[in-house]
Amino acid sequence: MLDLGIVPVVPPKSNRILPLEYDRALYKKRNEIERLFRRLKGFRRIYSRFEKLNVLFIGFLNFSLIVEALI
Repeated sequence: MLDLGIVPVVPPKSNRILPLEYDRALYKKRNEIERLFRRLKGFRRIYSRFEKLNVLFIGFLNFSLIVEALI
């Protein structure tokens, strides 16, 4: 992955002898995004993808993001 220019953002294990360096701020943002996706899975319509039209799916996705922002 390093050859492709992708920087790992996972902290090393606590018992590692030579711990690898990682960007703590970027790891925190990654964690926030992962938690957002977990909360979005609570909306069953997004998880199951009931809408057949992309417009309806994007509309409900926008609605659920607005609800998450207000909570």
